Amino acid sequence: MRFAFAGIDFLGDVFLTLLDRGWQPLKLFSRPCDAVYDFNDVTISKAHSLNVPVQMSRILPSDLAQLREQGCEALIVAGYPWLITGWEGHIPYAVNFHPSPLPQGRGPYPLFRAVLDSLPEWGMTVHALAPSFDTGPILTQDLFPLTKGETHDTLLAKCQMAGKRMAHALAEDLPNLWAQAKPQGAGSYWPRITQKDRTLDWTRGVEDVLRRVNAFGSIESVAEIQSRLLHVWSADGWTEHHEYRPGTLAHRHRNHLVVAASDGFVQLTGWSSKAKAARARD
Repeated sequence: MRFAFAGIDFLGDVFLTLLDRGWQPLKLFSRPCDAVYDFNDVTISKAHSLNVPVQMSRILPSDLAQLREQGCEALIVAGYPWLITGWEGHIPYAVNFHPSPLPQGRGPYPLFRAVLDSLPEWGMTVHALAPSFDTGPILTQDLFPLTKGETHDTLLAKCQMAGKRMAHALAEDLPNLWAQAKPQGAGSYWPRITQKDRTLDWTRGVEDVLRRVNAFGSIESVAEIQSRLLHVWSADGWTEHHEYRPGTLAHRHRNHLVVAASDGFVQLTGWSSKAKAARARD
């Protein structure tokens, strides 16, 4: 099947899987990435190796018309930030890979909240493109359980692996899945995470603090300790009665900081005074 792909390395395995299944790529639509949190080098490199043209700007009506002239049969979207409209009449199939069990978790990046809310189950969804984000009929879903110690990084890996499985299913029988797609109905929209959402609250219990650290993982949460702002990606902890004020630095050994929470202590084992993006520039 002749197709165009819109996305980055976040779900780039979808692109690679379709190629492995013999689909013919016509064009790659990507976007600028910071090479700190977002990457597209693997996807772009693969496109270049196949002499597939790459466009880094938003898809316009003229691009859709060009795809129609090339005989494009499917537009596959996975990790693309711009809403794509007006594809009908140009391309028979246009679908998006979204990292949530829609209709729950519509929005730009719901993985953080899935861990913050200690949800028992999560999933990936492939849905038809619609005039508004993440609302089109569902072609297929892949659901999986979450563990008590789930982290952003393990959840991301689970979503990526599910994405590959779903790409296989699409390659097998996209027309049939499209014909049987089911409307979503009412759902929930989760807005983009804020700095406050990422900030550790020492007045909460150890379990809450560690869950927030896990929720952001290598993306990093934020902690205020002794009037310093630290960027945290790894921590452990334990409950214990103490007389420290929450947020007090109770102990330090080399680069490990033990901070008082309301019901115990949290040991920061991976942290920096600089954000990940600033460290990458150094």
